[in-house]
Amino acid sequence: MRQTTVSLAVLAAALATPALAQSAPQARAEGAPSGGIEEIVVTAQKRAENVQDVPIAISAFTSTALQERAVSSVAALSNISPNVTLDAGTPFSGSSQVLSAYIRGIGANDFAFNIDPGVGIYLDGVYLARSVGANQDLPDVERVEVLKGPQGTLFGRNTIGGAISIVTHDPGKEFRFVGSAMTGSYGLFSAKGTVDIPLTDSLASSISFSTIRRGGYLHRIAFPGASNYASDPITSMKAAGYANIGLGTEGGDNTYNLRGKLRFNNGGAFRATLSGDYSNTDTSQIANKLITTFPAVFAGTYNCAIAGNPQVTVGGVTGACDSFIGGPPAVAFLGRRGGLNSVIDLPSIFGVNADANPDNNRLPYDNRFVTNNIDTSYANGNNFSRLKQGGGALTMDYDISDSISIKSITAYRELHWAVGMDLDNSPLNFLHTSFTMNQKQFSEELQLTGHAIDKKLNYVLGAYYFRESGNLHDYVTFAEGLLQVDGPNNLATKNYAFYGQVDYKFNDQFGITFGGRYTHENKTFEGFQSDANGLNYKLAQAFGDPNCASLDPISDQCRIDNKFPNPGQPLRYYIAGTQQKVFNNFSPKVGLQYHPTQDVMVYASWSKGYKTGGWTTRLSNPLPYAPGFGPEKATTYEGGVKSELLDRHLQINAAVFLTEYKGIQLNFQQGISPTIQNAGDARIKGFEVEMTAAPISGLTLTGSVGFTDAKYTAVLAPAQVAPSGLQAGVQVGSLLPKTPKWKINFSPRYEASLGSHGKLIFLGDITRTSSMRNDTEGTFLLNRPATTVINGSITYREPNDHWDLAVGGTNLTNERYLTTGQAQLAGGQIYGTYSRPAEWYARVGVKF
Repeated sequence: MRQTTVSLAVLAAALATPALAQSAPQARAEGAPSGGIEEIVVTAQKRAENVQDVPIAISAFTSTALQERAVSSVAALSNISPNVTLDAGTPFSGSSQVLSAYIRGIGANDFAFNIDPGVGIYLDGVYLARSVGANQDLPDVERVEVLKGPQGTLFGRNTIGGAISIVTHDPGKEFRFVGSAMTGSYGLFSAKGTVDIPLTDSLASSISFSTIRRGGYLHRIAFPGASNYASDPITSMKAAGYANIGLGTEGGDNTYNLRGKLRFNNGGAFRATLSGDYSNTDTSQIANKLITTFPAVFAGTYNCAIAGNPQVTVGGVTGACDSFIGGPPAVAFLGRRGGLNSVIDLPSIFGVNADANPDNNRLPYDNRFVTNNIDTSYANGNNFSRLKQGGGALTMDYDISDSISIKSITAYRELHWAVGMDLDNSPLNFLHTSFTMNQKQFSEELQLTGHAIDKKLNYVLGAYYFRESGNLHDYVTFAEGLLQVDGPNNLATKNYAFYGQVDYKFNDQFGITFGGRYTHENKTFEGFQSDANGLNYKLAQAFGDPNCASLDPISDQCRIDNKFPNPGQPLRYYIAGTQQKVFNNFSPKVGLQYHPTQDVMVYASWSKGYKTGGWTTRLSNPLPYAPGFGPEKATTYEGGVKSELLDRHLQINAAVFLTEYKGIQLNFQQGISPTIQNAGDARIKGFEVEMTAAPISGLTLTGSVGFTDAKYTAVLAPAQVAPSGLQAGVQVGSLLPKTPKWKINFSPRYEASLGSHGKLIFLGDITRTSSMRNDTEGTFLLNRPATTVINGSITYREPNDHWDLAVGGTNLTNERYLTTGQAQLAGGQIYGTYSRPAEWYARVGVKF
């Protein structure tokens, strides 16, 4: 850390020296005569400021930059933001609209309702509480701001890693239409447009729309000879629905978005914007590939069961198959598999491959289902993702005086989600997951901003109220129904906060910042998860428990013997009643700024952030309590330089940081259940440099370098985080997931004038990312190798800028790597999602 701090000081001195000879910069406006770098205005500190004047590490992107670099969703920002990893989808989520977001080693890689994100996503100032739906499409975006490091003071809880602020287009005072249509690989068709419609001199409206349709890139193929074996239809087991969308493919798109805005502004003290948005997705699951299988608990038990539980030899020792797989006896497959509380009565499969009837034979579950192509699968089960989300917001601004303004943001949002996945990649019902989620949220924020003492003092004071409620219902089928998870869970949150930040400039060179936020939060949870097939009771029966000799009905003594906590509810894992947790937190910030010249700022800051706790909502065995986990906390020290040099033809921003990360919430696979624990502590240190240069007319060079060293400094007891032979595990010195050490991006852009015939724009985008863990446990087969992703495009723009035509490609070298996945060690498989292959596109845009 000392070396990087010294390096930053040297860089600051080097930047300041040539700037001393510069004259006052020209007006910072788009298209300024100097041909300098365009100014980007951000609202990271709740007021409009040039990004170069904000003492925070920010990667900011305008709508033009996003379009030219083929960025159409939040996840696509990942390649062009240093020390940021954004993936479309989390393990077994089934949807590319679920966002796995990490900034500087801090984030979350799950979609469950009990797990709050570590990176806050904000849409026009409104917090999106769920990772489901957070991978927003960007059809009418004005800009996107990626704020790095804890943003607890001004943004609140769950921004412990950072925040991503999406700002959409506001209605203009003149009629305007901007739109585009695009075609490309896998039958891609996309269209979007925004129209501004002035209604009166003081009232304007806008309507935006977008739609995208694209076929999947992973193909489901028939397993040879599957028709010779008996099987159960997917409707034999409970699920969130039954559908196979995508014409036999996975990884497709079918989404449309609508947004409307009404803005009042008569030039006076009061302004108001009323907005509403709606998004609908009805498509296939994210692409899922079986990587390998192994004879673990369920796979081994099932294979033994269909073979009649024969004698086997393992390590020179011969015994019953059950004694070697270390799991439930294969005789648990005797009797009904439709569920103890179900009317479905599926036939027994115990010994079917050893009897005299070949017509009831079953396929074993093993590596015969691993295809030799990462874009094919033998899956034939559920394959759908349906998401409806939207909301409305009213933003009101009032200028109390020339120096004081007040703002109110009132918002309400809902989402309704259903998804179904076949994770086993076989004709068997071996690992099928499906979910429903319903969520609603209401928030109210008041902001008082102002300045005093001849603008030397700037301040923000705020109050925030947030209320959320909803449910997540898990359905998971293991091993042809040996275990059938049926897991409805209800959760709710009430939160209020007060915050403030004061910036004071002693003179033109020195400034200081003080800020803080107090948060009070009340959370409730009630868990109803159960096993519809009653595996625990069948095991007790197999092991000779006399109280479980008959399971129709399950006697109360049998329930007590198996430690199920609720009388009258023998299948429910969770204790009855509503659980409650209360969290209180104060997140302060202190900062210093020094301007050696008008064009260079050096800053340092100390800040804290936290992410709220909760409960584990996935259980595979009963407990007499609801297992919970506490909050995460982070303390970050940061130093940085922001500079505009050579008459705004060179911009260099750099930062170094050190974060002490405490109580890390991580998913650990315990048995079949992904459970949340405060796994330990970590130290995260690194740096990032972002540069933009305009050396000659028409040429712009943009680049960035990010380095993050994120390692555990303390972990849970070894028995609680012990890995299998397939995993590196979590121990002191282990790397945090989703955090590459290096990310380097280079993007040259050249605009060639054709005189009266328009212009051509050539753009390249190259990102080199070092290897990283994709999961907490460091599963070797899921690790993401070092990658180099290259995108490029050529755009023709006609002289009057009324239309343009672009052709381009993404992932031009067809770099394929796993973006997410899971080692389901109890289920007997490792599976994951590979990145999209090389794709081309052609786009025509219009503006009038």
